[in-house]
Amino acid sequence: MAGESSPGVAAEDQGKSLGPTSRGTLLGAIFLMATSSIGPGFITQTANFTVELGAAFAFAILISILVDIAIQTNVWRVIGVSGMRAQELGNATLPGLGYLMAGLLLAGGLVFNIGNVSGAGLGVNIMTDLDAEIGAVILSVVAVGIFLSKRAGVAMDRIVVLLGAVMILLTLYVALTSGPPVGDALKNTVVPDEFSALAITTLIGGTIGGYIIYAGAHRLIDAGVTGQERVGELNRSAITGIVVTGVMRVVLFLAILGVVSSGTALDPDSQAASAFQAAAGDVGYRMFGVVFSAAALTSVIGVSYTTITFLTSRRTPPRTTNLLVVGFIVVSVALFLIIGAAPAQLLVFAGAFNGILLPVGIGVMMWVAWRRRDLLHGYHYPKWLAGIGTAAWLVTIYLAFNSIRPAIELVTG
Repeated sequence: MAGESSPGVAAEDQGKSLGPTSRGTLLGAIFLMATSSIGPGFITQTANFTVELGAAFAFAILISILVDIAIQTNVWRVIGVSGMRAQELGNATLPGLGYLMAGLLLAGGLVFNIGNVSGAGLGVNIMTDLDAEIGAVILSVVAVGIFLSKRAGVAMDRIVVLLGAVMILLTLYVALTSGPPVGDALKNTVVPDEFSALAITTLIGGTIGGYIIYAGAHRLIDAGVTGQERVGELNRSAITGIVVTGVMRVVLFLAILGVVSSGTALDPDSQAASAFQAAAGDVGYRMFGVVFSAAALTSVIGVSYTTITFLTSRRTPPRTTNLLVVGFIVVSVALFLIIGAAPAQLLVFAGAFNGILLPVGIGVMMWVAWRRRDLLHGYHYPKWLAGIGTAAWLVTIYLAFNSIRPAIELVTG
């Protein structure tokens, strides 16, 4: 179970040299991580903070990207060099800790996946006027089809790359149409008119919180991209994944900033959608539906795949692993159809679970980097990198406090 490793959906890739398939796997892992973070919440958060902070939001984006890179390069290197999944490393560090990590991720992932399915339905509704429930089922069937295919790993790699590119290109078009004050944004990147710690912590949690930081790393070890000789690839992939996420964040920020700077009032219930509509008319509104649908679908794929990698082992047959992913998606859709979008209270608790998992998981990675050279097969871990990662780990503890506190307030009233 959670204490072992698994070939997962990508057994067909294992043992291959860095040929076309491996390069496709690297790109797929990069976009799996990036598009997993670019979900409905990502779009909503970016819109809200852009409206609230204006050009000053650029500084929060820059700081969050730097912290994300510091953490993700460490996590991907430790997982990649060890060839062990995060929960395996947890159990090797402290017996039973990996099972706790898996439990936290399962609880948070299921709730967030209901939200992702809901977002998928909303995106299809905006795009085509179909009922949101029908749209949610349609996109969920697409996700299920990926994991039922004979080469599920390759199919997943290709779909997340394609959808990631579509999201970025469509949003870039809207950004160019909205005419954002780029000079003002650049100035605020270095010298912000306003500082928001909440914005920075929210962005970091949304980019690498919970399952997201492990999605691409687990994909790579499932495909056999492991060992000291792959450190360069692991490092480049980790950084590129954060950069891809950052590009989407920046482009979306500029698209909305252009509309806000023009004095246009956005619909408070759907700021991002109304920004796209204000910038590019009805076409822009439909394009937002495409972007939102793609963001939701890739997040459904990412959370479902990563959750199951925390619950299966290397001895689990790939077909069984894929069927478990399908089952997780089906359960998420069924719960959405029964209760509708995940209640706000559940989302708060799921955020608290992710808030706990983030420092626990990063703490395990840094302990292995500093103290468990045996798990790294004798690899001399760079102290400067471990130092940067440890500093960033302290930030995740602060994030945990901020995510747990709302859950406590919700319970205590």
